[in-house]
Amino acid sequence: MKYLILISTLLFWSTTAVAQFQSDDIDISGYIQGMPVWINADLPPPFEKDSFWEYRLQNRLNLQWYLSSDLTFNWEMRTRFFAGDLVQDIPFYAEAIDQDDGLVNLSWLIADQEKWLLHYIPDRLNLDWYSGDWRITAGRQRVNWGINTITNPNDLFNLYSFYDFDYPERPGSDAIRIQYFLDWASRVEMAYRPARDVKNSVAAMLYGFNTGGYDIQLITGYYQHRWAAGGGWAGSINQTGFKGEVMFFVNLEDLPDEKPTNLIAAVTVDHMFDNSLFLIVEALYNKNGGRNDFFLLGEPLTADNPSFSQFQLSTQGSYPFSPILNGSLATIFYPDEEAMFISPSVTWSAMQDLDVNLLTQIFIGSDDSAFSSAGSVIAGSIKWNF
Repeated sequence: MKYLILISTLLFWSTTAVAQFQSDDIDISGYIQGMPVWINADLPPPFEKDSFWEYRLQNRLNLQWYLSSDLTFNWEMRTRFFAGDLVQDIPFYAEAIDQDDGLVNLSWLIADQEKWLLHYIPDRLNLDWYSGDWRITAGRQRVNWGINTITNPNDLFNLYSFYDFDYPERPGSDAIRIQYFLDWASRVEMAYRPARDVKNSVAAMLYGFNTGGYDIQLITGYYQHRWAAGGGWAGSINQTGFKGEVMFFVNLEDLPDEKPTNLIAAVTVDHMFDNSLFLIVEALYNKNGGRNDFFLLGEPLTADNPSFSQFQLSTQGSYPFSPILNGSLATIFYPDEEAMFISPSVTWSAMQDLDVNLLTQIFIGSDDSAFSSAGSVIAGSIKWNF
């Protein structure tokens, strides 16, 4: 506990000190978040227990420096403190945290002790030039081509995981992105994400336009030694939102134990009811059938395999019980796995800039499913935004 108090004090005062440097040319924002997490998972030998406590403290710092009317320098970073059973009992836990998949390894394991560790990583670090109809962004950034709320096969550059409950900013990637705006509703984008192994790089083009009240995007390019083509749409039918994403992947060479093609399609409808209930329903088809296992510290999902099952039906509802209390419930049904994911959450705005949240994630699956030993998570958090 003394380490938690020390680290929290240092993060608070460092954040306060940095915030004093704000000016007309520099904008600083972020938050400090404390989060106890309880995890129950049936881990394989040699792990002897199936219940773990972890204590997390996170400092998010976002800095935008307006170098000129056309040029902005963006630097956004996470500094996280971990303590508890996972740090002590899982030998490779620090190594799993200290990961940077970008071209440049900017991950810094500041301290790695027996009972706690401290880690820093920037997930945005770029120069953004925007003038007239052109915009060019170079460096670590989020190239967000996804349309759906839950699953995004169009997001070729930095897919996020819906199960990652403490990363609302979502990951970025080391890339260069060029955008040319043809008019108010049409644009052409080209983006390139190099990799240490050339075969793992991504280079793609997007053409977006509006027709009949629908925003349409068409995508094609190179995705980790596969050809990728597809697109997405977003519009509405009466008062109900209707959107979706489709991608087709083809291997550029035959690989053992890997199917040569994959088709992924996800369709979403959403509706705001008169009582302020907002409901999202998504149906997903992943031709290759997802993954065989769900690991506590497993590899992230990818655009060419963004689900754990071939079919997936998801719902997410949120409802404001009062101006300061909001509840949500997300469920995902995996019919071919005979499994289900349930995640209720409640958020209380205790005061201005201070939020309290309680979230649960429960995986239920048959003995033959990928979720048979996935377990459950209960997490609480207190977040101060500045």
